[in-house]
Amino acid sequence: MKDPVFTGSAVAIVTPFTESGVDYARLGELIDWQIDCGSDALVICGTTGESSTQSIPEHLEVVEFAIKKVAGRVPVIAGAGSNDTADALLMSQEAEKAGADALLLVTPYYNKTTQAGLIRHYTYLADRVSIPIILYNVPSRTSMSFTAETYRELSRHPRINGVKEASGDFSLIARTRFLCGDDLNLWSGNDSEIVPILAMGGRGVISTMANVIPRESAAICRLWREGKIGESAGLQIKYQELIDSLFCEVNPIPVKTAMGLMGRDCGLLRMPLCDMAPKNLDRLRAAMAEVGLL
Repeated sequence: MKDPVFTGSAVAIVTPFTESGVDYARLGELIDWQIDCGSDALVICGTTGESSTQSIPEHLEVVEFAIKKVAGRVPVIAGAGSNDTADALLMSQEAEKAGADALLLVTPYYNKTTQAGLIRHYTYLADRVSIPIILYNVPSRTSMSFTAETYRELSRHPRINGVKEASGDFSLIARTRFLCGDDLNLWSGNDSEIVPILAMGGRGVISTMANVIPRESAAICRLWREGKIGESAGLQIKYQELIDSLFCEVNPIPVKTAMGLMGRDCGLLRMPLCDMAPKNLDRLRAAMAEVGLL
């Protein structure tokens, strides 16, 4: 049995960009707000943080800043995945040196690989760091998925702690739980699936919506752990339209827009991301107003 890196809700935090770089003062304010609101961990430089448009030096600078700002209040999980194993190793080792508590490593994208290649890629990385690794399965972005058998093989490595599952494939998740048990912790990678994944033994969520409603995201997980299943499920259902609207365009376009509408401006989107289409913006506004955010 492997102790999870965290239980509950980890915010996959946005990165506030300016024309010339990162607004570190604003990022610091957002980190403090998240911790004050009860987020159980912080994921820095993930998909929601627009890591794909960051140079490696900027990426590492943001990771180091977040670790220092959090100052041990909650675990900091550093995004360090790449489709280039060498780059993933560099970012992973530098994040570990900076004091990250764990790493989030997405499957290789575009060039992709085979299941054997996944095992070699993650084993190579896990053999060369000393902190826990969370795998990240998001086929909608990478065009590939783990199999349950690959999860079982990787779960045997002592530093591969768990997986952020964003495939939406509950047959895969069920077979993974059957094959791996508590040797591979499971977190929802989709905000719409927190309660179903908790019901299958999940530890919580790595959440985009927590940028907007951190208390509620944490409460869904906390209520479940307290045995208040109906209340937890009720919150999941209450915020379903908000969740859907936060993903009606490519993440993090809607979530950054929503934060701006709430008065928590979080800077620019980096191209090729751009402003929301008017009809989708109207949908987002309506969903936010429905749950009292506007």
